[in-house]
Amino acid sequence: MKQKTVEQWSCFEIELEGPSAGHPSVGNPFVEVELRATFSHGDTHLTVDGFYDGQGTYRVRFMPTLAGEWTYRTASNVKALDGKTGSLTATSPAGNNHGPVRVAHTFHFAYADGTPYRQIGTTAYAWTHQGEELEAQTLETLRTGPFNKIRMCVFPKNYAFNKVEPPLYPFEGTPPNRWDFAKLNPAFFRHFENRVKQLLEMGIEADVILFHPYDEGRWGFDRMSEADDDRYLKYVIARLGAYRNVWWSLANEFDFMKKKTPADWDRYAKIVVEKDPYVHLRSIHNGRLIYDHNQSWVTHVSMQNGSAVEDFGRAILYRDCYRKPVVFDEVKYEGNIPQRWGNINAEEMVHRFWQGLIGGSYVGHGETYLHPQDVIWWARGGKLYGQSPARLKFLRDVMDASPAAGIEPIDKWQDLQTAGQPGDYYLVYFGHQKPTEWTFELPRAGLSAGMKFTAEILDTWNMTVTPVKDEFEIVTVEGAYRYRSKGDRAIKLEGNPFIAIRFKRVADDHAEFKEGERLYGESAE
Repeated sequence: MKQKTVEQWSCFEIELEGPSAGHPSVGNPFVEVELRATFSHGDTHLTVDGFYDGQGTYRVRFMPTLAGEWTYRTASNVKALDGKTGSLTATSPAGNNHGPVRVAHTFHFAYADGTPYRQIGTTAYAWTHQGEELEAQTLETLRTGPFNKIRMCVFPKNYAFNKVEPPLYPFEGTPPNRWDFAKLNPAFFRHFENRVKQLLEMGIEADVILFHPYDEGRWGFDRMSEADDDRYLKYVIARLGAYRNVWWSLANEFDFMKKKTPADWDRYAKIVVEKDPYVHLRSIHNGRLIYDHNQSWVTHVSMQNGSAVEDFGRAILYRDCYRKPVVFDEVKYEGNIPQRWGNINAEEMVHRFWQGLIGGSYVGHGETYLHPQDVIWWARGGKLYGQSPARLKFLRDVMDASPAAGIEPIDKWQDLQTAGQPGDYYLVYFGHQKPTEWTFELPRAGLSAGMKFTAEILDTWNMTVTPVKDEFEIVTVEGAYRYRSKGDRAIKLEGNPFIAIRFKRVADDHAEFKEGERLYGESAE
């Protein structure tokens, strides 16, 4: 058996030679050839599908979930591919390899090694279908930007500001709509997966949108048969599943795909669950009809709802409903196009991110500024022209410096502006308000007399951090729901909008949390 070495959570690949398309024994390898491999590590056994990559080449990709020695054996209905054995050594991950992102602490995310993952995502639906020059520009923009996730469609897009023909198509045939859906185009998928790998190298998660409605019969990829849909779906999972930065989104605006039924979505979800042994994150995105995210296959909520993060208190409701991480992937876009969903200003874009944070959730970015050649980031990628990305980098720095358990609402019924971790860390956000003074006062959860905190004023728009002189010492009052500081101290502010105050517990203070003081789930009284 040939020995190979890869890092844990990296991609190991088996390459095999077998019958090509048109071979007397195999007319169509995409339909007639079955190939899978089972990888074993002690009592752990993972089976993954292989795929045909054209010109008689077959591949099986595997992401070792544990360090150490793995063995494998292939199984196929074709003799040349069946019973192939081998082994690999998975070494400890190094550098920025923290593994795939998982759900953590109910409402948040962390990499497989426990490192917190703070989502600051963006959307560029069709960026991989624009040709080398523009796609390279998109990658450079991402390389220097604040984003650690991008939403991207497998299929090309036919929609406003994006009417170009893609350089490659996912199936064999003749454009625009004479395709053999039973014959996939390996060159198309090689190109797409190369972009996913480039994102991986930059530490960016690829939120892969498997279906979308922005075709309307131009190519016909939105109205394939059940068998063609399923074959395509299994092929994508086989090719991309071994990359640790992949997330699966069944669809963007699933309810606008009028040719699909609820049974179709149930079937797609079942396929993704069964064919992906790595349990990558899974979601589905809505138009007008919100999906039932309580279904067990959904790992996190992908939501289109700008109003949920316009003001205080709304984002929390989705957490309570679904008890999963909530990502408001689409809250309208920074831009100036005529459509109402693409013309909020940068201040409002940044504000909605902060509203999501204070609500214990996450928000996604998009940009839709008019361009002479319609090269608009939200659809085609390219360059970013807006003012929000720099401010989102500031926000990401704030998030990265927050507790590992994530930012949580502290007293969600009575104090909608304060979030953090009780007794340890607080963010008080004022949004559009313009206070000139704020008296120190925090919900009692986790607090006890004598605790001390430092304070910093965060200007979320001007990206400044201003320390407040002296520490704040907690004074408790029996029966009170909120505690103030010794001397009833107040913090002077400059009357600007989009200000937050950050409080951190002084490290040498050893006061303990009071049992039962957390307000999560308690009556509002």
